[in-house]
Amino acid sequence: MNELDPIAVFRTEAAEQLELIEAGLLDLMRDLSDRAQIDAVFRGLHTLKGSGSMFGFDQLAAFTHHCETAFDRVRKGEAPATKELVGAVLDAQGHMQALLENPNGDHEAMSSVLLDKLRLAVGANSATATPVAAPIAAASGNSSSSAGNSKTWYLKFTLPANSMANGTNPLGLLDELRDLGECRIEADIDAVPPLPDLDPRYLHIGWTVHLTTEKSRSDIEDVFIFVMDDMTMELREIQADQQQAPAPVVAIPPASVAEAPSKAPTQQSDAAKAHPADAKSQKQADNVRIPALRLDEMMDRVGELVIAQSRLSQMANSAADLGLRSVSEEIERLAGELRDTMMVLRMMPVASLFSRFRRLVHDLARETGKDIELITEGESTEVGKTVIDRLADPLVHLVRNSIDHGLESPDDRIAAGKPSVGRVILSAHQTGSEVIISIKDDGRGIDRQRVRAKAEANGLIQPGAQLTDKELLQLIFQPGFSTAEKVTNLSGRGVGMDVVKKTIETLRGSIDIASDFGKGSDIALRIPLTLAIIDGLLVRVGNGRYVIPLAAVEECLELSVEQDLRSRGRSFISLRDDLVPFLRLRELFRTGTEPDPYQKVVVISTGSQRVGLVVDQIIGDHQTVIKSMSKLHDHVSTFSGATILGDGNVALILDVVHLIAAGQHQEAQLRAAG
Repeated sequence: MNELDPIAVFRTEAAEQLELIEAGLLDLMRDLSDRAQIDAVFRGLHTLKGSGSMFGFDQLAAFTHHCETAFDRVRKGEAPATKELVGAVLDAQGHMQALLENPNGDHEAMSSVLLDKLRLAVGANSATATPVAAPIAAASGNSSSSAGNSKTWYLKFTLPANSMANGTNPLGLLDELRDLGECRIEADIDAVPPLPDLDPRYLHIGWTVHLTTEKSRSDIEDVFIFVMDDMTMELREIQADQQQAPAPVVAIPPASVAEAPSKAPTQQSDAAKAHPADAKSQKQADNVRIPALRLDEMMDRVGELVIAQSRLSQMANSAADLGLRSVSEEIERLAGELRDTMMVLRMMPVASLFSRFRRLVHDLARETGKDIELITEGESTEVGKTVIDRLADPLVHLVRNSIDHGLESPDDRIAAGKPSVGRVILSAHQTGSEVIISIKDDGRGIDRQRVRAKAEANGLIQPGAQLTDKELLQLIFQPGFSTAEKVTNLSGRGVGMDVVKKTIETLRGSIDIASDFGKGSDIALRIPLTLAIIDGLLVRVGNGRYVIPLAAVEECLELSVEQDLRSRGRSFISLRDDLVPFLRLRELFRTGTEPDPYQKVVVISTGSQRVGLVVDQIIGDHQTVIKSMSKLHDHVSTFSGATILGDGNVALILDVVHLIAAGQHQEAQLRAAG
């Protein structure tokens, strides 16, 4: 399909509109008297209906019309805002997504079921319902008319000059006015400029309408609900015994209708020339929708440019031509800036990820009968788009586990001295080149005894085996492991947590678990900011070259021959009165070469854990374009990827998390032996 296909554009915008509708409904569920949210949901439904009809999604438009009508009744005080109504429209919102994805499918049966539920919700007058009639009635005044009592209205309006460019169809507005009753429409063409000055992108016509209808003033104003802020409008009722219309009752803005008719066309024409687009439309024009595929292609090109630039720098440094070196340095600077710009373009706030869980938590609360409050923190934290896409499924499983396994029922929580409402906290914050995403709950926590018993029963550990608390908690990520007493729709089959761990590891991340039995659990995911390009420290071990992610490097030290010999069997260095374990990469990689006289120790860290890596030589910094390893090397956990150097050779990228874990394990063994 063509990327500029209007149907594809509509699907994207409709999906965003559905997300806004869902967010508005969930906010409304918290406060049923919130007029702003009621109006926002109505506008979203109205927009979706109109756009769907325009692009031929007739089933979507027809179904959405019923939901829009329900909320229109709520807006006008004809029906109360209830949890049943909001829940019915939430269910309908999921069906709208299906109608959007498959517009020609057979959805009649499901549509009928949901519409019956919607009618029941609108018709139910619960005693606990929150009426919204009072504020509506106050706003409407005495303009509402009873059935059979027609009134004649005088309406004169002018739309903004750039309204058609923003998607407003004036003919559609006039058709809506005709649907309200008997209508006579006259076009005002006084502001149309001469043909040489005519810009077809802008609207120069106004309209005068005489409308006889049984509808109220608010019904007429609702026709212009999406353009009300920018247009000029005069609306007044014409009395039957009056030949001349009285003073205007409503004028938006007043100054525009008080002006002399002879001046109005000139001013409108001048405004159209001087300000063809207002500030609002200009802001919208500054945002360009770009397919993710194009960004991926651009990132690939930037990666190749970085590799070529690295090769150029290597050639320039080995040449005596100062001009070549100058050009190489300039290209290196530009390539670095281009790389940083591309990194920013691909970064997205985690709010786009967290927002998906509001509906999930709402549905799970209804399914489990638990009272749950979802709290999100650090939503402005940004990570790469690829990372966000891959994190969605693991987070869904972790949140479901927190709700099903972690949170108790309201009665159990009260018996334990806790509030009846359970809390799930989703938070994100950045530390260096990592983002830590935490899923925390105040539920029952993890019972270590049950974990150990289940692990022994499954043969994962030997009975009575000595394990640290961290090793014990990590057992829940073993395939088939589950402490659930019974299988539910949410969990209990032992499938999922092992997949979560594998997914996080493919992102070069790690999982930390902290749990206080009876008080709750906290699962922290450590994820790299991006998976495309990183700054690295290029080192040599034996005859091979390797890249260490620069963000994980704390400092570099020299390891003399005497220190090397003295630390044999212990592998510790003293760093400011702190013992830091180190790994000899030459031995780990079995290079078969003799160590350099002056080896170097690169101290790396993640969180509070530090490990030293002994290398033969530190070559320097290197802009690293990460290339995936082949499937034959999936089991090699020491490396997270590879990169191409300027001379065309390949350098492996060290997996910092794995090396730190190996160093900490070595430290634990040495301490136990000592």
